[in-house]
Amino acid sequence: MTLTYVFRVEFRLETMPTIETEPASFETTVRVTPPPPGEEGWMLFRDVLWRGEVNDPVYARKLASSWVDVPVESCTFAELRTDEASLDELRAAVGEHLDEFNADSVRDALHKYFGSAIHVEADD
Repeated sequence: MTLTYVFRVEFRLETMPTIETEPASFETTVRVTPPPPGEEGWMLFRDVLWRGEVNDPVYARKLASSWVDVPVESCTFAELRTDEASLDELRAAVGEHLDEFNADSVRDALHKYFGSAIHVEADD
């Protein structure tokens, strides 16, 4: 398993004025697998989250729109889903870049961004 960010995304269908849809908006779960720690883009959580919540709703909607290729009305963070080995890799990478997280420890850094929204699944 790797790291998986889980977001709840709501989007609305855009139709012509003479067309109606029921429902007009939908909610879906979007799972995002970031690049491995240390690779470009691996700090998605630092750029998008704060205390387990989306830190900038406008930016989150734009980002989610790029994931699902439709206009997004809302995007909320649900959890980081991972296994213990992948979480250990993330901890090690955060530890190597601790200054970029403005934190005193890896635990503090992860809590700053994920809050308590880290779900560790058992290894198979």
